[in-house]
Amino acid sequence: MTHKLIQGFLISLTSLLLPTTANALPGQRTEEVTAWIQAHPTLRPKTGEKLFVTKSDTAAQRFSFQASVLPPGKITYSRDRSRIRSERIAMFDAINGINFNRLQESLRIIYGLDIYQDFQRAQVVYSYPNLSAINSARMARTPIREALQGELRVGDRYAYWMEIAQPREGKSHNGQMTVFLKSDLDKLEAELRNR
Repeated sequence: MTHKLIQGFLISLTSLLLPTTANALPGQRTEEVTAWIQAHPTLRPKTGEKLFVTKSDTAAQRFSFQASVLPPGKITYSRDRSRIRSERIAMFDAINGINFNRLQESLRIIYGLDIYQDFQRAQVVYSYPNLSAINSARMARTPIREALQGELRVGDRYAYWMEIAQPREGKSHNGQMTVFLKSDLDKLEAELRNR
């Protein structure tokens, strides 16, 4: 997609989605979320796509949406496989780059104003990296770890995790936004702090 196509795509979707609210979110049954994904005008899954949807017009620009019965972060066993615990929007754009504002706009387009406002009002409980983590990553010569920037927020309804890979020079090409159950916040925060 060219930059103008993406802008036009987002503007037309914004006008379609503003009056609506999200109908499928973490905590709901997998069948409800699958039906919502199938009917969503932005996600429009291909044949065979259910809880994982990918879009790509060129190798330089990709988008994916994934609903999962697992909490975000390291994979753990889940007894209840009938309910969604997290939903992740991932974007790659080597042409225009990815930033936190773009991830937030994607959240608003996919979920509508209610969830976007919950995110905006949410309290930041952890943001990274700090100077110690940057220096540690530089000493270990791990540029990917050094480049990761993100934050965890907790709102009235859900918890949110935003992350981009921001190199020292140039723009970020990767980013993700995850909406998940507040009960999984402590697990993810501990994992991110001990990365």
